[in-house]
Amino acid sequence: MKYAICNEVYGDLPLEQAFAHARECGYQGIEIAPFTINKNVYDISAERRKQVRDLAEQTQLPIIGLHWLLAHTDHLHLTQSDSITRQRTVDYLGELARLCRDLGGHVMVLGSPQQRNLPVGMSYQEGFDNAVQALTQLVPVLEETGITLAVEPLGPEEGNFLLTANQGIELAQAVGSEWVQLHLDVKAMSTEGTAIPEIILQNRDWLAHFHANDPNRQGPGMGEVDFLPIFAALREAQYEGWVSVEVFDYEPGIERLTKGCLDYMRSIERQSSQAG
Repeated sequence: MKYAICNEVYGDLPLEQAFAHARECGYQGIEIAPFTINKNVYDISAERRKQVRDLAEQTQLPIIGLHWLLAHTDHLHLTQSDSITRQRTVDYLGELARLCRDLGGHVMVLGSPQQRNLPVGMSYQEGFDNAVQALTQLVPVLEETGITLAVEPLGPEEGNFLLTANQGIELAQAVGSEWVQLHLDVKAMSTEGTAIPEIILQNRDWLAHFHANDPNRQGPGMGEVDFLPIFAALREAQYEGWVSVEVFDYEPGIERLTKGCLDYMRSIERQSSQAG
């Protein structure tokens, strides 16, 4: 397994300190929420992009990609009927792809439920068609930058659009580009009626990225989810991507959410390897 952590767990800690701590814990990569650099991607200068990438390289902690792509943004939406809003969203995602490339990353996780949820009165099919149209427009920038967009299904607590892995794949298939794939998240998968290992194996051919967390909004090993069958499924699926820790409840503190989660995952990986 290749382990990364999402940087917003470090809160307001300067990036250089966050990178150093993650590396010290033993993480091999870090995933960036763009708003932790600047809430507007257009305001992240070429100089700042180079500075952040250099910090990561100096720490020997590569930036693997971006998530929370549209958080803290205004007037952006993927499924709205208004074509101007969708175009503005496509342009913003395109600039995020350039940011991801400039930072040395290779994947962007498309979650951001508030910017994709179906507006009141809109059918699922209409929202789906709008999202397909928008992401199809984005594909040339993904090709140019070499960035994979990983569509993230989220549970019903988060929204009303793309709630299952199957729906995520349907969207990727409709776009029809190798640069649009699937992201899976343990917290989100726990809301499906299918067992998490089965979801992983059913969708192995589309899986580009993976988030490790728990339905309690904390990290792996901090709730009721047993990661042993999950890691066994990732092994069986021959998944070679990153397992990235993403949490939403920061109350346990940085040490437990970083080193504690990594120690747990390494223990589970050892058990999985022995069982295999």
